[in-house]
Amino acid sequence: MFVILINCATLAMYNPLDKNCLSTRCQVLENVEHVIFAFFFAEMVIKMIAMGITGKKGYLQDKWNRLDCFIVIIGLIEKAVKRGNYLTIIREFRVLRPLRAINKVPSIRILVTLLLDTLPMLGNVLLLSFLIFFVFGIIGVQLWQGKLRNRCFTSFTEDSAFFTRYNRSTFYQPSFNNPEFICSVPEDHGTSTCSDIKPNYLDDTKCHGSFENNSVVNKSVCVNWNQYYTNCTPNGPNPFFDTTSFDNIGIA
Repeated sequence: MFVILINCATLAMYNPLDKNCLSTRCQVLENVEHVIFAFFFAEMVIKMIAMGITGKKGYLQDKWNRLDCFIVIIGLIEKAVKRGNYLTIIREFRVLRPLRAINKVPSIRILVTLLLDTLPMLGNVLLLSFLIFFVFGIIGVQLWQGKLRNRCFTSFTEDSAFFTRYNRSTFYQPSFNNPEFICSVPEDHGTSTCSDIKPNYLDDTKCHGSFENNSVVNKSVCVNWNQYYTNCTPNGPNPFFDTTSFDNIGIA
């Protein structure tokens, strides 16, 4: 049990950013890891010799011993695969090592067994939860499908100077930190429309200029770029990097 606790401490001290294990800390932890694995491997071999591998009271007859055996086998594979893309995946199984404590403390084993026995009964609860989410997901799709894609676009074409010369955005974005402005199309009678977009400000001065004026080049005119975003159409991205929407039942 003491070795398992040490193993938990080494797992908590592992630095995932030091992939090549160049630091002294990582090398020390690796050496401790070798000692811990050798202890686990020796324990498994001694138990197999004493109890037998198979049979009525064999080592593999107990499910918790099978878990210990699986963890040791994963450790052997990790030692064999020194490097490569699969090494990181194999090392993820190290998190199972604290589960060896289940086989050492009878009270924990009883508690875990009780929790596992209740899983079939929890299946009905999970099914009910799924049905509730599914029903509300359907409601969300019916009410708001595509609505979060509404953005205020301009009426200019791609070859217009609005884009080619001044490199403006195709749809209105309030700011870099708050790029989302979801508008409502006229037939939805929403509260947020393209006409609600406020003018640009330059040094606390409201802009009224037009980009068609040649003085824009000389920066003598403060252009109200927001006045050109007047068409609310569902052609924009969904909020939060296209992760939030009601476009289909899966995402909803």
